[in-house]
Amino acid sequence: MATATYPPPPPYYRLYKDYSENPNSAPEPPPPIDGTYVCFGGNYTTEDVLPSLEEQGVPQLYPKDSNVVDYKKELRSLNRELQLHILELADVLVDRPSQYAKRIGDISSIFKNLHHLLNSLRPHQARATLIHIMELQIQQRKQAVEDIKRRREEAQRLLKDAFVTLDGQ
Repeated sequence: MATATYPPPPPYYRLYKDYSENPNSAPEPPPPIDGTYVCFGGNYTTEDVLPSLEEQGVPQLYPKDSNVVDYKKELRSLNRELQLHILELADVLVDRPSQYAKRIGDISSIFKNLHHLLNSLRPHQARATLIHIMELQIQQRKQAVEDIKRRREEAQRLLKDAFVTLDGQ
């Protein structure tokens, strides 16, 4: 079997032997996982919760209250700060190359804050995308209805012309 071109099927295929005659004979799928689970040695959870920066051991560089945060302003501010720190890193690498580690840590912290802010906008982005998709579907359906009405009127006109032609002969 180790040298076979095609290995034999797994033993649980026997559970599905009567599926073509009776689709209800197959076993029920396992229930969905709820809570935490282990996969490839890592612990994962089924709840999508964005961990705070403090939980990740990163200092938060913008206001902590999410209701007060102006995302656009904070992203611009962090972007400017990132640019400044990159320029300072270039200066440090030229003048005193042994002290670059602190600047790299600051840049890393800014990047993590930027990513955290962007990730906190993901639910809003998902809602906006769904709204856009639904609006497109509504527009396509309205267009399809109009096309059906137009074709129906054309078919009725052709039938009417055919009846007039047949009655005239």
